[in-house]
Amino acid sequence: SKMAVEEAGMGRIEDKIIKNNLAINKTPGTEDLRTEAFSGKKGLTIVEEAPFGVICSIAPVTNPTETIISNAISMIASCNGVVFNSHPGAKKVSKYIIEVLNKAIMEAEGPENLLTAVNEPTLQTVESCMRDDRIAMIVATGGPGVVNAALSSGKKAIGAGAGNPPVLVDDTVDLKRVAKDIINGASFDNNLPCTSEKAIVALESIADSLLNEMANQNAQLVHDIKALERVILNDDGSINKALVGKDAAFILNKAGLKAKSEDLRLVIVDVDLRHPFVQKEQLMPVIPLVRAKNFNEAMEMGVDIEEGNRHTAIIHSKNVDNLTKFAKKIETTIYVKNAP
Repeated sequence: SKMAVEEAGMGRIEDKIIKNNLAINKTPGTEDLRTEAFSGKKGLTIVEEAPFGVICSIAPVTNPTETIISNAISMIASCNGVVFNSHPGAKKVSKYIIEVLNKAIMEAEGPENLLTAVNEPTLQTVESCMRDDRIAMIVATGGPGVVNAALSSGKKAIGAGAGNPPVLVDDTVDLKRVAKDIINGASFDNNLPCTSEKAIVALESIADSLLNEMANQNAQLVHDIKALERVILNDDGSINKALVGKDAAFILNKAGLKAKSEDLRLVIVDVDLRHPFVQKEQLMPVIPLVRAKNFNEAMEMGVDIEEGNRHTAIIHSKNVDNLTKFAKKIETTIYVKNAP
């Protein structure tokens, strides 16, 4: 975790420890691969293990070791070998974790070099792996470019791409708890996970109260939005990658603004729906808040922000109808109710 933060220059060590432990302890292994049989009037169906062969796994700079640990465990469990193409910005820590995993495999009497990696990963090494006849499957985690390349490679592919998860807050909630949950979720590892809250959609009636509750905790409402725009957005409107995964206080300092504390977890800005902070996935602890007149408008805004990625959405509400309506409307793979 420390190596990843030092090499990539992003995220928080204490949060990466949690992510690495999660990958180690919760990744499904051989216990998830059971042979099952179904019989009926029209015959017998057997579902059993069918390895692909060698998988090309592409790991991102935002979650390098976590992705490698998780992919390695599940892919080896299902009897595949893996060649990793890590992001160049995290090649040292990626190489290190692969060595640790290979050592564990051999100690468990498995073959050596079951996991391999290119020494100097580049876009060209990714492309050559994708074209190689020995590669049976591609699993890509990262930005839209690399995921689209994998999905259009002509081979079987699994892509985990960008998300832009909205978090909806209606007027039935305990705002103190919601403020804590959003701060915990949106600031976790400085907002690097694609599953983290990226934009708040709050009902107008409770928006100011929510902002106050968040400001009372470890978040800071910033009114000088132009100062933040100047450092977060490039001239072409894209996100400044130099600030991805940096601490909230560091970002405010770059913008010439003063953080209320050095261990500040989250920056909040009050903007409209079309603001680039809302429409673009920033991957940094700066979260925009958008106001909705009613819950139906909030849902429309949430769908707009998520942009059809079908990735992740979050909602805070004690109204069961609202929880169900938004789930059906946004149809994301991950749908989080009343939690960070």
